[in-house]
Amino acid sequence: MTDDMIEISMLASLSEVAQSEWDACACPEVADGQAPYDPFTTWRFLKALEDSGSVGTGSGWQPRYLVATKDGQIIACAPMYAKSHSQGEYIFDHNWAHAYERAGGRYYPKLQIAVPFTPATGRRFLVRPGFEAAGQAALVKGCVELAAKNNLSSLHITFCTTEEAEAGAQMGLMHRVTQQYHWQNDNYADFDGFLASLSSRKRKMIRKERAQAQGFGGQIVALTGEQIEPWHWEYFWRFYQDTGARKWGTPYLSRRFFDIAQESLRDDMLLVLAMRDGVPVAGALNFIGRQALYGRYWGCAEDHPCLHFELCYYQAMEFAIAKDIQRVEAGAQGEHKLARGYLPVPIHSLHWMRDESFADAVARYLTAERAAVEEDIEVLTAYGPFRKSQVEEQE
Repeated sequence: MTDDMIEISMLASLSEVAQSEWDACACPEVADGQAPYDPFTTWRFLKALEDSGSVGTGSGWQPRYLVATKDGQIIACAPMYAKSHSQGEYIFDHNWAHAYERAGGRYYPKLQIAVPFTPATGRRFLVRPGFEAAGQAALVKGCVELAAKNNLSSLHITFCTTEEAEAGAQMGLMHRVTQQYHWQNDNYADFDGFLASLSSRKRKMIRKERAQAQGFGGQIVALTGEQIEPWHWEYFWRFYQDTGARKWGTPYLSRRFFDIAQESLRDDMLLVLAMRDGVPVAGALNFIGRQALYGRYWGCAEDHPCLHFELCYYQAMEFAIAKDIQRVEAGAQGEHKLARGYLPVPIHSLHWMRDESFADAVARYLTAERAAVEEDIEVLTAYGPFRKSQVEEQE
């Protein structure tokens, strides 16, 4: 597929593209030697999913990486997948699928531009600097044409940036707004500085929770880079399996993913472990970006009061403060995060439906949903734990 000298192609594996070529589009900012804005669209992360079997045959996530080439150079790319279900997406369309199929249509397979199993906002149209407008337009046009020519029901671009959502809407895609809870680092000197911004009642609650959690009978360690050792994953895999079995039925990531991550992603990860007598009893895995810390997985072998809050939220906040990271994204769902300083923020996605009448119905739904989400964010923010003046300043 070509357009104005730009050729669009699909790749079944990242083995078909050089890491340097993909990352020149996915994370050109690393040229200054610092971390990428987020690690999730880097070649190393997506290749780890692929090589570990977490995506591919039998997973319902079949790689169909989208690549735009001009004059023999890759100028843009996107992590695209053919989906046979709607699991692992976190911006869900189950109701759309049910409605479409009740009306006699076939919803699956569909196309999804996303990072599998990762509810974290980031660029989805990855463009080499200097080709921003042409590269993004080529990717949008290319993925829509691929979905249409293959008679697929729909195309979805999830957890895209605000700028991508606005540009996609101008190009005719439907814009969806949902919400998530993020913690903002307001240039706090330390965790006590954060606590000072809260109402007295919430401040006391968090101090009590931290004391309970840290009294579990062991120590809490935060590890990254070379501090993470292969044996840590034996324990974390057990935690992850237990949580995955209870939440999703089957864990999304394979055991091999963590072995590959140990080799290629250690510097991108923060592993927080609760240790007793040298043995991990609970853990939380985060990924490190330039401006955000992304909480991803949690699990435990023993239940202890408030240990989940400590490992997943408070330890992440302390790390962000120490490393001058702007925010912590603690993953999907969870109004319980509100009381702990995580405020609701809008999350964006883009959608295309082949059937025009169905697209009209979805568009009407999205308009009503957007208004409801905006109202929820306003109301929930007002119920946040910050002192009134603090909330007004953040707004």
